[in-house]
Amino acid sequence: LGIEGLLKLDDPVLDKRMHPGNPAYTDERMEEFLRLLPDFVEQLSRKHVTRQIVWEDYKRIHPDGYERSQFFYHLAQNLKAQKARTSVLHHEPGLELYVDFAGDTLSYSDIETGETIKVQTFVSTLACTDYAFVLCVPSQKTEDFLYALRRALEFYGGVPKIVVPDNLKAAVTRADKYEPTINKAMEDMGNHYGFVVIPCHPAKPTQKSLVENQVQMIYHRIYARLQHRQFFSLEELNMAVHELLVRHNQTRMQQRAYTREEHFHAVERMALRVLPETPYLMKRYADVTVQQNGHVYLSCDKHYYSVPYTLIGCTAKIIFTATLVKVFVKGNQVAVHKRVRGYGYTSLDEHLASNTLAFTKRSANYYIGRAKAVSEALCALIEGMFASSRANCPPEYYYKTCDMMLRLQRDYNPSYFDRACEICLENSLFTGKKLENVIKTLMQASPEDNWLTAPDPTDHINMRGSIFFQ
Repeated sequence: LGIEGLLKLDDPVLDKRMHPGNPAYTDERMEEFLRLLPDFVEQLSRKHVTRQIVWEDYKRIHPDGYERSQFFYHLAQNLKAQKARTSVLHHEPGLELYVDFAGDTLSYSDIETGETIKVQTFVSTLACTDYAFVLCVPSQKTEDFLYALRRALEFYGGVPKIVVPDNLKAAVTRADKYEPTINKAMEDMGNHYGFVVIPCHPAKPTQKSLVENQVQMIYHRIYARLQHRQFFSLEELNMAVHELLVRHNQTRMQQRAYTREEHFHAVERMALRVLPETPYLMKRYADVTVQQNGHVYLSCDKHYYSVPYTLIGCTAKIIFTATLVKVFVKGNQVAVHKRVRGYGYTSLDEHLASNTLAFTKRSANYYIGRAKAVSEALCALIEGMFASSRANCPPEYYYKTCDMMLRLQRDYNPSYFDRACEICLENSLFTGKKLENVIKTLMQASPEDNWLTAPDPTDHINMRGSIFFQ
């Protein structure tokens, strides 16, 4: 070309002229080798066929072809290139969120015991903009994993269409190449927020390379800067992690004129689906039988919850969150209770049978109210009985007496009964049998005796009192 012709070439063209690349690709033998390469690969896939045999067959047909060392070298290079098959993927905004736990842990010190408590680090990143979120949680259990995922969605301010986790138990019950079984709690969360779960390949999880790269950057930009700091609570640790996370997202990326945060707000923020009005609360499930006392038993809390007594003996499904317990029988919701942890019973009056309710609701006021509804005299007698109770005598001591007195009111004439109540109250006779004896005595007396009007006593030799012996 001459010096003038070379100076007229653009730099890339001139560079290519000066450096044509691998000379092997200018060799005429390479063209024939590449044409035969699919046959070489097919032969090597057969049993007992070696590279030596393939080369010998090649040399027999092409005596001027590559010698053994060159043939083996070019064959190995092309086989490596075929296995790689990598390409730059285009990620749609708002489509995928990759989540994982970092392999290394962070820790804080218990201020009371001085114990060093290790925690797990949850990391997530949006595929399109590589916008990251980090949160430390106590463990990789389902509750902590779903809590961290919920916080991530709140951090992003929206919901992606797909969440891509690793095959950890908190997300995947049974790993499978084609149709994995998703953890029921994870599935419920997806239904609540409107995303689907597509786990990575169980054997070769190459899909999560984005979050793996993010984890490596988190090691350099967060872990390394926290190694000489001491924390005394998980909240304090997370505050420090969040400060460094913001700095990481606001750091300009290499070979790009913007930060992850700028890219997220410009491209992906508006592509995310709107968060639901209420956050997700993890649900758990339990299959139980309604016991003879009309309650179901939640073993993890060691607590009993009531259901309608007509369902005794039926199989029930309990679905419970951190705050609520719902009981279902044959697909119908039959009870809702506030969750209580610790041994005990939670019962609703409408679930109990009438006889059970009458027994459990007994009290002094209960019996006073019942008596007042049928007889003012009986009400006064029962009030006097409870008022006269000794300090160490509980109200329950008189419940059966009250039941007997109410039964007597139904069995006897009201005029005799009310007068008997007045007599018993005047003389502090607070037993059912004494009340019944007074009623019978009044009934045995003839009307001429006028017992019901209580006349003044006449002088009689058998009458007591000093007035009769003056």
